[in-house]
Amino acid sequence: MYNFKKLTEIAKRCGFTNFAPLNVATLEFMQDVRDMCNPGQCRNYNTSWSCPPACPPLEEMRETVKKYSSGLLVQTVGELEDSYDWEGITETGERHKASFAKMRGELEKECSGILAMGAGTCKICEECSYPDAPCRFPDKMEVSMEANGLFVSKVCTDNSLAYNYGPDRIAFTSCYLFE
Repeated sequence: MYNFKKLTEIAKRCGFTNFAPLNVATLEFMQDVRDMCNPGQCRNYNTSWSCPPACPPLEEMRETVKKYSSGLLVQTVGELEDSYDWEGITETGERHKASFAKMRGELEKECSGILAMGAGTCKICEECSYPDAPCRFPDKMEVSMEANGLFVSKVCTDNSLAYNYGPDRIAFTSCYLFE
């Protein structure tokens, strides 16, 4: 089900600010990006099935993505009072996660064979079962684009979607891939 017009209608209805077609061939799974997910830089490292070191290895992602032929980038852009507006950043991130989950649910009703990559760590469960028990919802787990080794600003640039919207704005970006 890759009908860009229909997908953009769903994206608008779900609350996304911007969207663009995603050429799957532009996705580069880079170890340097994955390495930014480390205990010195990310508080989610080693705390979730959706984050390193528990999420799928990059080579596995490279193989997995080969079965997808098209995709859609989606964004939520938020206004901030200033660059220190943590409340505004958090609120925009929460809106993005809600839109992402809503659209994923709608897409799963209409088509099979989608891969959804989110922004930030998975928040489906209030507390992740990692590492004591298996993931409760492996089919719904949200592994972020960054944890998958994707340099998000480059993915956006390579697919004609802005990434930086100027001072006092923040953008959260995710994507859906279709077989």
